[in-house]
Amino acid sequence: MQRADYIIIGIDDSREPSLTREARKAIDAGRVFSGGKRHHEIVAHLLPEGSRWIDITVPLDNVFAEYAKIDDTIVVFASGDPLFFGFAATIQRRIPSARIRTMPTLNSLQLLAHRLLLPYHDMQTVTLTGRPWHELDAALIRRMPKIGILTDRNHTPAAIARRMMEYGYDNYDMHIGELLGNDGKEKVATMSLGEAATYEAAMPNCVMVTAREARKVTMPIPDAAFIPLPGRPLMITKAAIRHLTLAALELQQRQSMWDIGFCTGSVSIEARQQFPHLHVTAFETRSECEEIIIANARRLGTPGIDVVMGDFLATDTSVCRTPDAVFIGGHGGHLREMVRKAAQAMAHGGVIVYNCVAVETTTDPRIPTDSMEVFCQSAAGAGMTVEQPMRVAIDSYHPINILKARKK
Repeated sequence: MQRADYIIIGIDDSREPSLTREARKAIDAGRVFSGGKRHHEIVAHLLPEGSRWIDITVPLDNVFAEYAKIDDTIVVFASGDPLFFGFAATIQRRIPSARIRTMPTLNSLQLLAHRLLLPYHDMQTVTLTGRPWHELDAALIRRMPKIGILTDRNHTPAAIARRMMEYGYDNYDMHIGELLGNDGKEKVATMSLGEAATYEAAMPNCVMVTAREARKVTMPIPDAAFIPLPGRPLMITKAAIRHLTLAALELQQRQSMWDIGFCTGSVSIEARQQFPHLHVTAFETRSECEEIIIANARRLGTPGIDVVMGDFLATDTSVCRTPDAVFIGGHGGHLREMVRKAAQAMAHGGVIVYNCVAVETTTDPRIPTDSMEVFCQSAAGAGMTVEQPMRVAIDSYHPINILKARKK
């Protein structure tokens, strides 16, 4: 058999791990071993005398620096299946040329499903281990009926339950598996989210949430579903215009959208609802709008929008995710500067969309008469290609020009 640089053996939390004959042979022949501290506690009595152990701790740069000094096969112990959000994938990313052999066992979510006798072929799996909420948020927005979740010390079952309830996803039950495989300490419990919100689960643990009933959603979201700006009930991008605006932004193929001047948050929320994979950053200068977008996101089940308050032009956007789609919903007389800043930050091939009233149809002195010209000139000056505008008229409202520019 060809020599491997890494042999990765999957184990559960059992103090007497059930190992294949192949895994036992690899251990008996090994001289250098590695894994987490919990793994070491489980397998220490199986390791040959005089062998070396390398702890897997963060930062991983230090771990791989130690690996680089080894001119021998390294036997690594990992939880469950090393290729299921596991350490084998980490090695592949960091050392693409590494020769790897895996010897998996059931992963924790598989174990939990078997303890519950719950078929899991239709389960959406997400990991929160060392990661933000984004993938769980997306699964909830998609109304997935069964979600398996890998947790960590920050994203605990209780924290997950509280987040789900905050955004109205109380139509789920939670199943928690603790110390799965540990004969003396394993525990499996099913409870409501309200009960789970205060439950202290032992580590390591994992979670499955199952919907008792589907939560309905209407697309596009009706305007009346949004809490409006006080005293300005019409200051919202209308549902039909929102729908066309999101289409112009090509969000099905985008990863990160900026919504500049979010007001009620209608565009940001609709974007996340229709395209749950999307990262949305929403900017607004009016302080009263922060409370409104948060309330609207909660009532419409839309977690995960990053809200940035303050003057967009004075904001350090280098700390924000690079956009490949930008919607300018309000500019306060600084459209030219906003287009320039957004274009500079944007990835190549990205688009900026801006909606303005067709000025020849109104005599309202509050409506700028040169917005279309300013947008087109600013976009062209920023090296963008201005595309054919779309004019839309709805009921008795003034016609709207949907303007679009693409970064070369």
